Amino acid sequence: MSNRAVISTPDAPEAIGPYSQAVKVGNTVWLSGQIPLIPGSMEVVNGDISAQAKQVFENLAAVAAAAGGSLNSAVKINISLTDLAHFAAVNEVMASFLQEPYPARACVQVAALPKGVDIEVEAILAI
Repeated sequence: MSNRAVISTPDAPEAIGPYSQAVKVGNTVWLSGQIPLIPGSMEVVNGDISAQAKQVFENLAAVAAAAGGSLNSAVKINISLTDLAHFAAVNEVMASFLQEPYPARACVQVAALPKGVDIEVEAILAI
């Protein structure tokens, strides 16, 4: 595919597996799932689910910016939580990073996530 571009930025955590931070084809950008890792140190952020969610959305925002967009360009967001009791707190954090109209979204509870974190979020942007 000649119009496929890999998006990478040092302002978000490096991939911890065989994947890219994001891939852009035409005006669509697929952002890989982000967990609450601090760019540079690759350490999990300290704190409760709100602190973890804030770091995740900061990471996603950095990748979105590197792709030439923003989180307000999101058309779909997928959230994985290890405990759906965190749903309201994550909604509050997400709302602080996006403006209405909000993108389509799914939120599911999963058994476990990489590095023992409580949240992972991925997004699709149309820019």
